[in-house]
Amino acid sequence: MKKLLIANRGEIAIRIARAARDYGIASVALYSDADTRSLHVELANEAYGLGPGRPGDTYLNIAKILDVARRSGADAVHPGYGFLSERTEFAQAVIDAGLIWVGPKPDVITALGDKVEARRIAAKVGAPLVKGSDGPLASAADAVAFAKQVGLPLAIKAAFGGGGRGMKVARQLEEVGELFDSAVREATEAFGRGDCYAEQFLDQPRHIEAQIIADTHGNTVVLGTRDCSLQRRNQKLVEEAPAPFITDEQRARIHDAARAICAEANYTGAGTVEFLLSQNGVISFLEVNTRLQVEHPVTEETTGVDIVIEQLRIADGLPLSVTDTPTPRGHAFEFRINAEDPGRGFLPTPGLVKRFRAPAGPGVRLDAGVETGSEIPGLYDSMMAKLIVTGATREAALIRARRALAEFEIEGVASVLPFHRAVLQEPDFTGENGFRVYTNWIETAFRGVEPAPRVDPADGGVLRTFIEIDGKRHVLGLPAALFSSLSAPQPSASAVTAVSEGAVTASIPGTLQQWLVNDGAEVVQGEAVALIEAMKMETRILAPKSGRIQVKVEAGNVVSLGAELAAIA
Repeated sequence: MKKLLIANRGEIAIRIARAARDYGIASVALYSDADTRSLHVELANEAYGLGPGRPGDTYLNIAKILDVARRSGADAVHPGYGFLSERTEFAQAVIDAGLIWVGPKPDVITALGDKVEARRIAAKVGAPLVKGSDGPLASAADAVAFAKQVGLPLAIKAAFGGGGRGMKVARQLEEVGELFDSAVREATEAFGRGDCYAEQFLDQPRHIEAQIIADTHGNTVVLGTRDCSLQRRNQKLVEEAPAPFITDEQRARIHDAARAICAEANYTGAGTVEFLLSQNGVISFLEVNTRLQVEHPVTEETTGVDIVIEQLRIADGLPLSVTDTPTPRGHAFEFRINAEDPGRGFLPTPGLVKRFRAPAGPGVRLDAGVETGSEIPGLYDSMMAKLIVTGATREAALIRARRALAEFEIEGVASVLPFHRAVLQEPDFTGENGFRVYTNWIETAFRGVEPAPRVDPADGGVLRTFIEIDGKRHVLGLPAALFSSLSAPQPSASAVTAVSEGAVTASIPGTLQQWLVNDGAEVVQGEAVALIEAMKMETRILAPKSGRIQVKVEAGNVVSLGAELAAIA
């Protein structure tokens, strides 16, 4: 390959562009209108616009992406994670266009990306498994019937997804149907397919995974384990490598199962095999992610292997640079730095980053997608950066992580930094008396942090602009004084109009996805009446009082923070 098209955005697009430069090839970035000033656009060698719209119109639009590949002269495509990274039809379309696909073969993505088929492969090689549905469930009623058959808690999962998108855990029978419908909606929005299946959920499990790389010469290597148990809404917040507080026998079983599953599937490229580990030591296969993981840096820091460059080598037909599982060199943590308010249930907080001062020093790595002045759009994932901290031991890494997090400053949007600082003081996590963190520990055991101060949207800063010529981005510098006589933009009506008594308001900015009650219905205080989707997450809007609801905003509209959606009289 000579020129790599990166079919993604944000920090992972930057990570891949840097690897491309280290590998000696050029990179091409993509951007939607919402991302015109994003950092990944500036750090690639070239950038091409995808136009306006939601992800389905831009980063999920295969035809547009392949057109950019043709116009830019790219001869290879890296999908990153999320978006089209695990879509068979995209991999096949790239190959059919005569381009190099940086990832597993399409038939392998199909087999392992289908979580039901992946379970069959895992069972064939003897990997540990809990009971699951034979295939995708057709309806909420089928999900309820399966729950009655196998018992609760029950995990409802997107059959063609990952990263916690489209996954719900039902602990009461009466919520199974609603959670199934919610999972289908999330899966459709995130992956373009709403198929969902169900399986027994191990209560209070740890999340352990194995990183594998495999080349086209028959070599499959497990690089080691990671623990990813600190999650909110089934999405990871803190990861570490190697997985701590497991026995040598458990580690060996996870390594062996991961290697066997990938070998059976004829896997090539980088991938991750995920497992759950129950409180009493039961291991159960979860899924295979046929792509690069968000948390891959902790494995890189503890093995010395650049996993993205390994992906490029494998796609070029070269053998792996390692042939055996490396002995871990120290311990590493990754802290996802999301634009979310942990004091308000991790609500997404899109907006303008007024200040972004990252830590540095020994053992500190930052994979960032933003800088001071960056705008966090509400259309996409809330991740701004990843802080990776490495030490000679887990204890040393914890000490260094506390120092690094204390140095980190972000202003303008709320962030999860207060959560990370607090969790490093929690004995359940630090492990002096044993490791007591599990996948829903944040929701059930974490004492919480204070809400972040409300921040008004900024009016903007230094003028930066560009022009597009035939869809290709070119930087354009203009003196700010040219625009000094123009009137400042006035606040929108929704931002200045006082809401009425009994108003149902938007707790986050985003898309009003669905009303859960009919216009004119009688509602009870605290009842969920609507869903708002922002940054790929659904948030329930609750009735502030009991009474009859009058809907004022139709589903499908984009709403601002505090906007009046309905009134209850």
